[in-house]
Amino acid sequence: MKADQDKCIACKRCFPYCPMGRIQTFKRHDKIAGRVYIEIDQERCTDCGVCFRANICPVKALLQPEMPWPREVRGILSNPLIEFKGSQVPGRGTEEMKTNDVSGRFQAGEVGVGIELGRPGIGAYFKDVEKVAMALMGANIGYELAAENPVTHFMSDKTTGKLRDDVLNEKATSAIIEGKCKIEKLPEALKVLQRVAKEVDTVFTVEVITKVPPEGEIPVKPILEKFGYWYSINTKNNMGLGEPAYKFYGDK
Repeated sequence: MKADQDKCIACKRCFPYCPMGRIQTFKRHDKIAGRVYIEIDQERCTDCGVCFRANICPVKALLQPEMPWPREVRGILSNPLIEFKGSQVPGRGTEEMKTNDVSGRFQAGEVGVGIELGRPGIGAYFKDVEKVAMALMGANIGYELAAENPVTHFMSDKTTGKLRDDVLNEKATSAIIEGKCKIEKLPEALKVLQRVAKEVDTVFTVEVITKVPPEGEIPVKPILEKFGYWYSINTKNNMGLGEPAYKFYGDK
């Protein structure tokens, strides 16, 4: 995001709309010395476009220019209107685990494990995303990355979780590592995430998803309780108009 300083009147109406709190005022020392403008911290701005889409600027001083690589990864993962060309999905470029009713990527005996870094209101640099991804991939738990996820796409080595060096200093409002493992490996995955949480300079949420058998018991619930995790048993299913890509329990 950019601010046109020739138009800006420093009304500060855009300030509350920045999720990262990175819009600030400054005085420009030139022929109009002392005039106050706004400036967007380019290092920490995630190009989410919230301030621009709010249409709050009375003089249209906010700009959303097309960004070159590698900065463009910020908008891909932060702006819900930008489509990730690798998956043809807008909004962080992934259908996410909640589409399992259609995709069927997690079957009986498997658990989807997602790690969303950066939300709420902090953001995450890809160097921290890499730490979490490499910790999971190096734990020998059979964690399989979701191939269509943009974070996976930005990896230089998908067997280790190593991200491309040119994206490590980029920042996103939110970045999601997605994958799955066998349900018996979930305790080890949780231990890994507990350890790596101490090494990253952001926050993250652990998302787990599993098929619920006809008996109605949630397979991951006793595992989470054993580890003392607070959890929310809820469901967020995105089905759209899709046809299920797998058969339900009992189907032939």
